[in-house]
Amino acid sequence: MALSEFRLIQRFFAHTGACRTDVRLGVGDDCAVLTIPTGKELVVSIDTLVEGVHFLKGSDPERLGHKSLAVNLSDLAAMGAEPAWATLALTLPAVDEDWLEAFCRGFSRLATAHNVQLIGGDTTCGPLNISIQAHGFVSAGTALRRDGAQPGDLIYVTGRLGDAGLALHAAGKMALPASVQSRLDLPTPRLEEGQALAGLAHAAIDISDGLVSDLGHICDASGVGATLYVEDLPCSQAVRDYIHANSDWSLPLSAGDDYELCITIPPEKQAEAERLAMSFECGLTPIGRIKASAGICCLAADGQAVQPISSGYEHFSS
Repeated sequence: MALSEFRLIQRFFAHTGACRTDVRLGVGDDCAVLTIPTGKELVVSIDTLVEGVHFLKGSDPERLGHKSLAVNLSDLAAMGAEPAWATLALTLPAVDEDWLEAFCRGFSRLATAHNVQLIGGDTTCGPLNISIQAHGFVSAGTALRRDGAQPGDLIYVTGRLGDAGLALHAAGKMALPASVQSRLDLPTPRLEEGQALAGLAHAAIDISDGLVSDLGHICDASGVGATLYVEDLPCSQAVRDYIHANSDWSLPLSAGDDYELCITIPPEKQAEAERLAMSFECGLTPIGRIKASAGICCLAADGQAVQPISSGYEHFSS
């Protein structure tokens, strides 16, 4: 017999993720009841993943459970926030218990790793679509923002850029190293790195739509521009091989789905930031500098301007 909506919630979602003491009432009631620690501000983000737009039809549900939470935790990381809670609105074409088991396994593993508790949500019938709202805390007045970059700031990124874009580009066409494919399917939210740099950075954003596009949001909000040095971009050998073969820097500059952090650091904090970065497993790489004049200029080693073939992702664009 098919599960009803309420039995489905109780079976798959009632005890997902960590069990936190600040959750007075979680899954199973009309609303969750939560306690915000004294001296903290609540940071909230929501993302929707739609089949055929954000992930391919038939995607592995366990990896999808991980990614759907990871992209939200990445937003918290960009604010320097400590994650706490999540809600899930899941639209399913049908109740597939094996799919749900795998989805919840991937979601719960990542949630538990970062002390995140699922506190509520909704389930409906329709085309597959996943909406997650993530909540976290920052000390009052300390959240990293997009509007704080200043001329002279050094631009850094965590991790590697372009692997996820290469995996999407190569889907069904060529085999890739597992480490490259996993950057698309299993992104790592840089929470510890964001929290560690929160006291040093002027501005930050997570790279979801492409480096140039997302850095552009920092520049627009801060009233500045940027110069990027493309040869300094941290890339895997597979991405560098693609760039060399195609004379195209679009993968690290604009492909998106990296879920790394782009951070601007004032020069006087450079040494401290780089000392901190020695403990980052993913690394922290300087790639450019904030300038006073508007616009983003990408330069090759010879000083020539580089223009990626593709621009960053944007919904509703033509």
